[in-house]
Amino acid sequence: MTESVYYFEDFSVGRVFPLASKLVTADEIVEFAAEFDPQPMHIDEAAGKASILGGLSASGWHTASMFMRMMYDGWLSSSSSEGSPGIEFMEWKRPVLDGDTLSGRSRVIESRTLRSRPGIGIVKFLHEVENQRGEIVMRGENPIMMRLRDAEENAA
Repeated sequence: MTESVYYFEDFSVGRVFPLASKLVTADEIVEFAAEFDPQPMHIDEAAGKASILGGLSASGWHTASMFMRMMYDGWLSSSSSEGSPGIEFMEWKRPVLDGDTLSGRSRVIESRTLRSRPGIGIVKFLHEVENQRGEIVMRGENPIMMRLRDAEENAA
């Protein structure tokens, strides 16, 4: 486990954390889809081109999974995260196609300490993932529980 750099106190409203970038390949689109979402536009190039998506496209669930890794690599691995109670919403705005390079950001939109769990705060984020043309391909919002720095120092 990586040493925490970001604690609850570091997540002020409006602060933006970059996601790591990710090149999307045909092989991984097909591999994910074959196991989890084997619709034709996700497993066959010709079917993808014939669909309204315009090419072999990642499943929305694949996009969400890539986003999770991008967030982990971008900043979450350096945080005091204690997990998330869920996702408030997720939107797939545009298809993610073979050859796209994804990037994006997580913006803090709310934060508060939890009365029920001393030493823990909850930080709500708006996440946006975009392709290499700057087009938003996915948006989502969720809270993440973070340890307070002061709680860690007092526990030592």
